[in-house]
Amino acid sequence: MTKGITQYEVGETVDVFLLIKQSAKGVTTTGNPFMSLVLQDKSGDIEAKLWDTKDEHEKLYAAETIVRVGGEIHNYRGKNQLRIKSIRPARPEENQTIADLLPSAEKSTEQLLEEVLQYLFEMENPQLQRITRHILKKYQQEFLTYPAATRNHHDYVSGLADHVASMLRLGKALCDIYPSLNRDLLYSGIILHDIGKVFELSGPIATTYTVKGNLIGHISIMVTEIEKAAEELGIDSEEVLLLQHIVLSHHGKEEWGSPKKPMIKEAEILHYIDNIDAKMMMLDRALGKTKPGEFSERVFALDNRSFYKPTIE
Repeated sequence: MTKGITQYEVGETVDVFLLIKQSAKGVTTTGNPFMSLVLQDKSGDIEAKLWDTKDEHEKLYAAETIVRVGGEIHNYRGKNQLRIKSIRPARPEENQTIADLLPSAEKSTEQLLEEVLQYLFEMENPQLQRITRHILKKYQQEFLTYPAATRNHHDYVSGLADHVASMLRLGKALCDIYPSLNRDLLYSGIILHDIGKVFELSGPIATTYTVKGNLIGHISIMVTEIEKAAEELGIDSEEVLLLQHIVLSHHGKEEWGSPKKPMIKEAEILHYIDNIDAKMMMLDRALGKTKPGEFSERVFALDNRSFYKPTIE
């Protein structure tokens, strides 16, 4: 089995095909142009710098380009980076495809949809079920293929559906422990809370933020979608307001991007479920690249901490 780019250790040399996930130009303090690249294969991604670039390099090494890269893995501020020694676009006769280099959910889209629909079928509140079904059906294809983010967590093909399915499993367990939670409201909030990302993000390949994503954001987008769905279905009840509040507050704090803090129990617990699932995914990824008895690379979204991987099983 071929080794993925995230499985190389510091000091190892590489000569591999990678997909440019992100590409941005910059200028050093001395005025020399360079490019920051994020390169990926099925195992994940790695950052790299391309020095002394020219104008033509910006087009040559744009996002969604497959390149052959030679270089060496080194450690920069607690994180692995690829020091590029040679790079060129892949040639047609080399038969490299984007699909071969895209990380994706372990479960198929059919399995993910079946799992999410099971929770939808379990809902007993007709208003919540109708709104959730209406929106899910409307954006089903995008929901099943889009990532949940550009970086950090569930940033791969079908990452959004994978994230939601995992959150639903957590939600079910917590409803069993705390039966005072409204199960239907929590399930509906989990399924809908991030669907606005199908507008906020550009898609599963070389994901970036859209103009609408930058100017409005997935939270505000989804609040509008819930209102539109309710109008189309002729629903005018408290459920609409509660769902909108859950979406508005799911980041937990204003400084984390939520226009409102949670003010109902289901909104509070959904925020924690969202946080747990995102952070566990980031930890699994970082520790998956770490040997037992050693510390992981720094995880920026977790206060830039390194985590120890115990030797016990």
